[in-house]
Amino acid sequence: MKTQDRPLSPHLQIYRWQWTMLYSILHRATGIALSAGTLLLVWWLLALASGPEAFAVVQGFIGSIIGQIMLFGWTWSLMYHLGNGIRHLVWDAGYGFDLDVAQKSGHGVAALTGALTILIWIAGYLVI
Repeated sequence: MKTQDRPLSPHLQIYRWQWTMLYSILHRATGIALSAGTLLLVWWLLALASGPEAFAVVQGFIGSIIGQIMLFGWTWSLMYHLGNGIRHLVWDAGYGFDLDVAQKSGHGVAALTGALTILIWIAGYLVI
């Protein structure tokens, strides 16, 4: 069989983008972001155990604009991954596979993610 005659596997340029596809990719991306954010948490915990000087360095970074953006992104990733994980558990139970229901539940998770992230940050600033 010639190279030119072999069938090509479908790829992103052939698929028509759908909401469920985007939400699936976001679920994977937030899993990666959570792993990266956990490194920041480990750095903070190690600094806490190392003493006041090391802790002050980490707190200074976390308190900076870049650190705050990273923490906000980590919070958003955590809420999205949690919400979408619950959505997948519902699917594992055999519910919500209809395309319309899957799309609406994806939109619901996205809206809930935004609301929970903002509520967590408001609560965090109110405690301070």
